[in-house]
Amino acid sequence: MYFIREFDPWKNKFCTCPKKYSLNPYTGCDHRCIYCYSTYIPNFYNCRRKKDLFRKIEKDLQKIPEKSIISMSNSSDPYPTIEKKYGDTRRVLEILKRYDMRVLIVTKSDLVTRDADLLSEMRSVVTVTITTLESKKLEPNAPSPEKRFEAMKILNDHDIPTALRLDPVFLYLSKDYKKVIEEGIKAGIKHITSSTYKAKKDNWIRFSKVYPEIAKKTYDLYFKKGTNVGRSYYLPENIRREMMEKIKNVCDNYGISFATCRENLNMNSKSCDGSHLF
Repeated sequence: MYFIREFDPWKNKFCTCPKKYSLNPYTGCDHRCIYCYSTYIPNFYNCRRKKDLFRKIEKDLQKIPEKSIISMSNSSDPYPTIEKKYGDTRRVLEILKRYDMRVLIVTKSDLVTRDADLLSEMRSVVTVTITTLESKKLEPNAPSPEKRFEAMKILNDHDIPTALRLDPVFLYLSKDYKKVIEEGIKAGIKHITSSTYKAKKDNWIRFSKVYPEIAKKTYDLYFKKGTNVGRSYYLPENIRREMMEKIKNVCDNYGISFATCRENLNMNSKSCDGSHLF
């Protein structure tokens, strides 16, 4: 396989995703989120095109079952700035439509609305990530939360199922989660997925520089009292559970389904990734 690969090849023991495949139309991402977990990829913040992308995707699609779930994207946002110029993601969607694949979009960009005409004709679900309404320091180059909420509304106006990823949630920082959920509901979302911030060595360094006081308060919780899963450090389970329960309670009050991502807390009411919306 060239570019379409089985999701979660490392078999994370906390992963509850259904069988699906992962496809990143670009290498790297220019949103420059300080908490990004994909910066192990060299020169990651320099987003670039993939050579011979479309021909190789066609070859990959011939090797996987019909109507498979293709998740775009799990390392690089499928709608980086250069997508406006090149349109590689749209061409990929056109190919996936011909093969009748189910497409799960994961993005922080309002550019996804450009493809509403195409997505409305496909088996598609769009999940939009919003961490907090004050996201500029966390996600310096990503579109504003306001633009993302407006994108959700436009997608729903085109009858495209949408979900909100309230993810990641930061201890002592993510205080406006109720407002984020309320704005998402106003925009028409059908589901919410949430998870706590998982510290990795490189993103912790970036986080510590931007939020030194919070990093100082949480260092021991992550690296001395927390749990190491794969290459990530988790907060202690009781703290993660309390954080997720607060968000779940808001979702329950509004009658919207809720799930966690890789938390191992057994509180998911629907699929963790929103794939039940197909």
